[in-house]
Formats: sequence, structure tokens, C-alpha cells
Amino acid sequence: MADGALAGLRVLDLSRILAGPWASQLLGDLGADVIKVEKPGSGDDTRGWGPPWLADGTGRPTTDAAYFLCTNRNKRSLTVDMTRPEGQAILRELAARADVVLENFKVGGLAAYGLDYASLAALNPGLVYCSITGFGQDGPYAARAGYDFLIQGMGGLMSVTGRAEGEEGAGPQKVGVALTDILTGLYAGNAILAALLHRGKTGQGQHIDLALLDVQVACLANQAMNYLVSGQAPRRMGNGHPNIVPYQDFPTADGDMILAIGNDGQFARFCEIAGHAEWAADPRFASNASRVQHRAELIPLLRRATVMKTTAEWIALLENAAVPCGPINDLAGVFADPQVVHRGLRADLPHAAGGMAPQVANPIRFSATPVGYRQAPPVLGQDTEAILRELGRSDDDITVLRAAGVV
Repeated sequence: MADGALAGLRVLDLSRILAGPWASQLLGDLGADVIKVEKPGSGDDTRGWGPPWLADGTGRPTTDAAYFLCTNRNKRSLTVDMTRPEGQAILRELAARADVVLENFKVGGLAAYGLDYASLAALNPGLVYCSITGFGQDGPYAARAGYDFLIQGMGGLMSVTGRAEGEEGAGPQKVGVALTDILTGLYAGNAILAALLHRGKTGQGQHIDLALLDVQVACLANQAMNYLVSGQAPRRMGNGHPNIVPYQDFPTADGDMILAIGNDGQFARFCEIAGHAEWAADPRFASNASRVQHRAELIPLLRRATVMKTTAEWIALLENAAVPCGPINDLAGVFADPQVVHRGLRADLPHAAGGMAPQVANPIRFSATPVGYRQAPPVLGQDTEAILRELGRSDDDITVLRAAGVV
């Protein structure tokens, strides 16, 4: 396999949980050498966020949770106690050789260890140093800890997620995955690459300040703009769309399906197939703007029509007419889907504990520098000795460090 696009890039990853590790896994997938720094004895918190647990080669559970596996492949695990002077010296030496440092400690939390941006930039002026926090490096909330669920609420996402007021089960809902963390990791990856491009032109690194709250607000997208333009706060609409109708789930004879009709031509074709061509000519429904205005009248009509066929029947008919539709899959359905299988979105990597570690593949497809899967998520401290030897530590040095609990 050809070298990844980021082959030769060195990343010192001091982050844990999800947002930071998601960013460093992305860089690792693209070819970077990522050293994941973990606390001796326990490691990243998510190692213990189970069940379920990864099984070893004999089928017995390991101590690594599935959660940890989702975001830590293509990394080398180094255990270091950064509260010890000897540990700090190791990390400063690694930072002096690194291109990127990634961390998600509380604001100012690494300064006491000499691992903050100012300290490390003095050793390595070209260093790109990315800090991820809940609320940023400044402002009235800067000292607060930030968690995805909290930020989904504070950042407005939960105000537009959930069943509409008046419906059974109405109320704010969080998204089913830690989406703010994931989005922050993706923003971090983009920001790091931009800063590296700048360094390539100027030789100078820089500090990147990323906040979960900032990311969540930025990703409200059309909902935020609807508010800023109209002055009206969007409301929860269940699976409905504030700007497009019909664009939601509908019942079928054997379950549910999604209709994602994005223009008037698609709507007219749907009406024809549903046996109600007159709807497309009705002034209340002829244009998307009219359908949005008359949503309460149209949706019940559609629901009475969609229950007349099964999901599979609707999909077959509508796909042939280029009307966007689809099933609502559970995870078993997702990974059995022929397109998902064809695209290879599941990968299995040999794990150091024996057996295989299932992975969800990176969705990026390069023509010249394909994504690589070099290593399964490591066991705790798997690469400690190898990394220390790269720094010139002898076997005796490593023995002393282990005996002292530094690594």
C-alpha cells in the first residue's frame, strides 16, 4: 500500500475520550504517526466505558471497551505519568520532535507540567498545538468542564431535536451519538491541516483554540440562519424539516420509510405513483413553499397513502422514478446493506490481545494515497518501550522508569 497522504507527520496526542481522539485517529488514518499518551495503569477513560468489551483470541472479554475501539486505531500507546518530572521530560522531548500536539485538558491545566503551548513552542517554534475544551480558552465559561450532552443542550441542538410540542413523548432530545464531540474532532483535523499548510509557507506553528460550544453553534446550519433571518426560534418538529415538505418519515404497510423530496418534480412523480396526481396540481401543494405553508393539511394525506404499500414496494417504485426514499435501518441492517458491504465500511484488524478488532472504515476515498489500517487500537502501553528506545533510552533506563511508575 502506498504511503498515506500524511506519512512522515508526527502527532503527540495528549487527548482522551472522544473529540481529540477522533481528530488524531483521522490523522492516523491518513498516514500520520500518532503517539497516544495514556496514564499508566488505567489509560484513556473510554477503555473502561463498557460493556460491551472486545474479546481476545479465546473469546474471553478483555479490559478494553467497544467505545475505546471506535476512535483509537492507527495509534501507538505510550504510558507516561505527566505529573512526574521524568514523565514531563519524556513528553517535552517528544513534543520537540513532533509536528502536532493535541490536548483536551482544562484551560491552563498543562502549564503546571510545562506542557502548555508557550512552553512547547519555545522548544519547537514550528509546532501546531491544538487545544480542545468545552468553552474555549477565554470567556466567562472558560474554566468550566464541557461534555457533549451538556453542549447539545446549551448549544441549541436539543431545542430542535425531538417530537413536536403536543405530541406524545414531546420534549428535547439529544442526538443518539456524541455528535458535538465528533464534529469538533473533524473541525480539529481540518484546523490542524490548515495550520500545517501555513507552517509550510512561514515556518511558524500556532495555537488552535477549539471549543465544543463554538462547534455546536456553528453546526446549527440552516436552523441558526432561520433564526437569524426571521428572529423566530425554530421549534422541535420530530422528523419533519423546517424548510422542505415532504421530508420526513412515513408509515408503510409493514413499518416505516423516509421520503426526502427536494423539489416539485419529485413531488409530482410521487403523487402520480401514489395514485393522487391531483395533489401536485393543487395550489396548496404545487410548490415547496406552498407545501411548507400547508404542511398540516398535506402530511395526513400522505400518511394515509403510504400505508397502502410495504416499505420494499415503495422503495422499488420510487427509486425507479428518481424520488429519494429509503428504509430506517437498525445497525444490523446498516452493516448488512449491500451498498455498505460493497463500500467496505466494516474492517477487521488483528488485535494485540488476540482475535480481531472490528472497525468502522474511514469514509474518505483517495485515488493516489489511500487510507491505511496499520494497527488496531492498541492495548495500554503497547508501544511504550519502542517509543522510549526511539528517544535513545536504554533497556536499563526503561527498567528504572517502569520501576518508578513513570511509564
